[in-house]
Amino acid sequence: MSITPLMPVYPRCGVRPVRGEHCHLISEDGTRYLDFASGIAVNLLGHSHEHLIGAIQRQAATLMHVSNLYGSPQGEHLAQRLVDLTFADTVFFTNSGAEAVECAMKTARAYHSAVGNDHKYELITFKNAFHGRTMATISASNQEKMHKGFLPLLEGFKYVDFDDLEGAKAAMGPNTAGFLVEPIQGEGGIRDGSDEFIKGLRALCDEHDLVLIFDEVQCGVARTGTLYAYEQYGVEPDVMATAKGIGGGFPMGACLATEKAARGMVAGTHGSTYGGNPLAMAAGEAVLDVVANEAFLAEVRAKGERLRGWIEQFIGNYPNLFKGVRGRGLMLGIMMNVEPRPFVAHMRDNHQLLTVSAGDNTVRVIPPLVIDDSHIDEFMERLSAAAASYEPEAVAS
Repeated sequence: MSITPLMPVYPRCGVRPVRGEHCHLISEDGTRYLDFASGIAVNLLGHSHEHLIGAIQRQAATLMHVSNLYGSPQGEHLAQRLVDLTFADTVFFTNSGAEAVECAMKTARAYHSAVGNDHKYELITFKNAFHGRTMATISASNQEKMHKGFLPLLEGFKYVDFDDLEGAKAAMGPNTAGFLVEPIQGEGGIRDGSDEFIKGLRALCDEHDLVLIFDEVQCGVARTGTLYAYEQYGVEPDVMATAKGIGGGFPMGACLATEKAARGMVAGTHGSTYGGNPLAMAAGEAVLDVVANEAFLAEVRAKGERLRGWIEQFIGNYPNLFKGVRGRGLMLGIMMNVEPRPFVAHMRDNHQLLTVSAGDNTVRVIPPLVIDDSHIDEFMERLSAAAASYEPEAVAS
């Protein structure tokens, strides 16, 4: 058997999109799909947002890339906007979420190393988290499915149950540098940490001079109804990784940090060839133009409440399939009593509805943030038809 031109690391399905229209995808055979997957929480403005397209086109015609050896007026402007909108004092731009998490982990280690505490290198992370696919980010996760074939892992990580504050406290030791946590786990099943847990991690870091890193790659950028999810907990991280929706579909991410937390990140400690290039910055600016205001965020919260209410009302008709809904804003998870991947495939192949499976028997519902009531109605119609016609034994996993 010869290998395919695209390295076969994805079990790709038969859907082959060639065009997007707002909240729908159109495949090469003309089939229209309602996209409530958003490229896994990336296309938060949908697929044909004029402001985003225009910003990218104008910048592409002007200047796409220069080296970070030169000044970056585009990067400086977007970084200042993020600083003004968040807890952060400084920003490093990346190309992806994994790179943003890598930068965050290096920032935590450099924080301690800068004052001679090189023994403080260990990060406490949480089970069922997903932080990326690099060697460091898979090492930060306890998921064996991501470890297979890539051993040995990198040292410097301890795994604790998510939402277990006492377990996190017990895992601390002389080598602890800080905590790395998704306030709301995405891949892990749309599981949000309790107020007690998140605030407790902040208190432990304050007490022991540790670094609190939030991975908001999936839950950030207006997805949960605030610009970042940490705002809903009443605490601030020291360092935060963001990506996915921040470029609206253009590949970019960022590592945000306080001045104190970034004390070790001096000239020569980190870099990126493409990170922060003018084209990415134009995309990031356009996204913030749309989402970084209270009116838009209030709409996300309201739409999330309507969608969640309809799903909660609906799933009672199918108690053998569904058991509940969780999440915040337009980052929702439908908890199932069965393995979700066959049902996700059934919705996709038979009812042209795109969602994403997740851990803990959960279906992720993560639509573009620009959906309206008509899209919610269409989603419920397709979900209802899918549930009514679903025969678990007849659908391949």
